[in-house]
Amino acid sequence: MNMMRVLLCALAILSAVAAQKDPHYVPGHDGMVHLFEWKWNKIAEECKTFLGPMGFGGVQISPLQENVIVENRPWWERYQPISYKLETRSGTAKEFNDMVRTCNNAGVRIYVDVVFNHMTGNQKNAKGTGGSTADTGNLSYPGVPYSGFDFHYPCSINNYQDPGNVRNCELSGLHDLDQSKEYVREKMVDFLNKIVDAGVAGYRVDAAKHMWPEDLKVIYSRVKNLNPKHNFRSGARPYVFQEVIDYGGEGVSKYEYNSFGAVTEFRYGVEISNALNGKNSLKWFSNWGEAWGLLPSQDALVFIDNHDTQRSHSEILTHKSMKKYKMAVGFMLAHPYGTPRIMSSFAFDNFDANPPQDSIGNLISPTINSDNTCNNGWICEHRWRQIYNMVRFRNAANNTDVNNWWDNGQNQIAFSRGNAGFFAINGDEYDFKKDLFTSLEPGTYCDVISGNLEDNKCTGKTVTVDQNGKAFIEILKHEEDGVLAIHRQAKVECRC
Repeated sequence: MNMMRVLLCALAILSAVAAQKDPHYVPGHDGMVHLFEWKWNKIAEECKTFLGPMGFGGVQISPLQENVIVENRPWWERYQPISYKLETRSGTAKEFNDMVRTCNNAGVRIYVDVVFNHMTGNQKNAKGTGGSTADTGNLSYPGVPYSGFDFHYPCSINNYQDPGNVRNCELSGLHDLDQSKEYVREKMVDFLNKIVDAGVAGYRVDAAKHMWPEDLKVIYSRVKNLNPKHNFRSGARPYVFQEVIDYGGEGVSKYEYNSFGAVTEFRYGVEISNALNGKNSLKWFSNWGEAWGLLPSQDALVFIDNHDTQRSHSEILTHKSMKKYKMAVGFMLAHPYGTPRIMSSFAFDNFDANPPQDSIGNLISPTINSDNTCNNGWICEHRWRQIYNMVRFRNAANNTDVNNWWDNGQNQIAFSRGNAGFFAINGDEYDFKKDLFTSLEPGTYCDVISGNLEDNKCTGKTVTVDQNGKAFIEILKHEEDGVLAIHRQAKVECRC
């Protein structure tokens, strides 16, 4: 009897851990987009009018908790909490709740970027976006409230080979909370329960690398199940993805965190960027995934760039290298490894650049052009045809494997996703012209990179699959895009 109880408890724990790696997408939806610095009411509108209809699975939003106001309003002020009030430049608590409800109704899940490692750095006359004040030099944050007792003893991170130094000292001078303290844990669990009650599907944990895994495990375990009023199944656990920057060779490893939640796989974007920048060959991606030293697929939140790396890593592809970037994101969405997140940026020309704002610091939302792209200083990569159509490709190809891998021994590659889709990249400096087996049913398909299927016609290139499942694949070196993709939901109906 005791052994049976032990077994049932072990199975329950395994089930809970597996659930924390499930993003809980609505059927027919996939792919997460980071709407960096968007306002809550604009995200709600985007869910209803674009993300839901296009089949996006979810949105990562910017930090929700009240942050300190920094001169010139750089983007990183959002990562310096002054309290856990739901008041930021993105909107009020009511606007947040309304957004979550609207997005869930549109089939799009919400994931909050939570900042629990630290509070602010030292700042005179510190005031927050919700009106809270703090005596930062004395570690006094009455908006929570926190006092000096709730923080690690101040020290600087100066040795990334020492896990204690990384986790107990201050990251960039930001006052480091002690998550082993019961009171600190309670404050964090209260915040997470509040957003779970609101209907979010999960959360990104900022700077998880700088917190002890044992403490995070306890905090996550105390958070409520997802709110069934927002169409989550009974007993569903929040999706947790933890920021652990691990390129190898440091004292803290991503493998210390993936047993109890998903982890951001930073090597993913580096390796794909290296290949498209000519530092490696695409042919080697035939065994892409864990064989490359990446996390197991279900444990990995993957991305090409994020709000940090696009500003600080010159080798990472971003929207500023448009053709290669579309190729990289296309590959990410075509390949089944990991849970992909798409970056949606605002334009910037220096590291600290603030999001589009008016003269008194209020965020200015993007306006939408007639071709679905954005204006007002916003890039909106998720609204590029080559990217949103690959989200549709991913949905069409869900639950299929990579089959029929082909490469030319260099940087032209192609593969099918079961009998649901076919994808090809030309990373060479010469034309891609090849008859290849696609696994698709015979017929005419629209290349969803160069156009759409509209009124049963292709607005871009067409690809004809013959009775044997073969097609002539052509990607010319001078073309706007170095990618071609066809799938079963972009097939021209035969009216013969």
